[in-house]
Amino acid sequence: MPELVPVLTEKEIQKTVESLSRKISNDYKGKSLVLIGVLKGVLFFLADLARKLSVPVEIDFVWASSYETGDTSCGDVSLSCDIKTDIRGKHVLLVEDILDTGKTITSILPAIEKLGPASIKVCAFIDKTERREHECPTDYIGHSIKSGFLVGFGLDYSGKYRNLPAIYELKF
Repeated sequence: MPELVPVLTEKEIQKTVESLSRKISNDYKGKSLVLIGVLKGVLFFLADLARKLSVPVEIDFVWASSYETGDTSCGDVSLSCDIKTDIRGKHVLLVEDILDTGKTITSILPAIEKLGPASIKVCAFIDKTERREHECPTDYIGHSIKSGFLVGFGLDYSGKYRNLPAIYELKF
């Protein structure tokens, strides 16, 4: 059985979400915003963030994955960019749970840019640099963490642990 080592408490997570929401709300004051979440891991972060924002938002999702099972990326990003919201001329915030290798964000951004938004910024709850292969443009980062396989608050290992209210390093 893997060991769960605490990294971020539920209270620390909520404090970070509040801080990010204040920054984003301030930057988009007087504007509306389309939040595009990268499923599945972003679900908890996006929901908490959206409820704290003081600007009008629309929400949509893209589906991307580079993990088939386990803790190692398969190397290819499977991407479904079926955004139903018309984002042409609108301000978009791409919301991600974790930036790891950088492949997911660098695969998604060109697909969103083709849809003609007025602007695109990137918000990630965790920026983990241990396995970074591609530079990731980021505008809002909750926490920078150097290494470890993280689970909880949407992050999973083979579909498990997403529901944990805190973030843990999974030790095998």
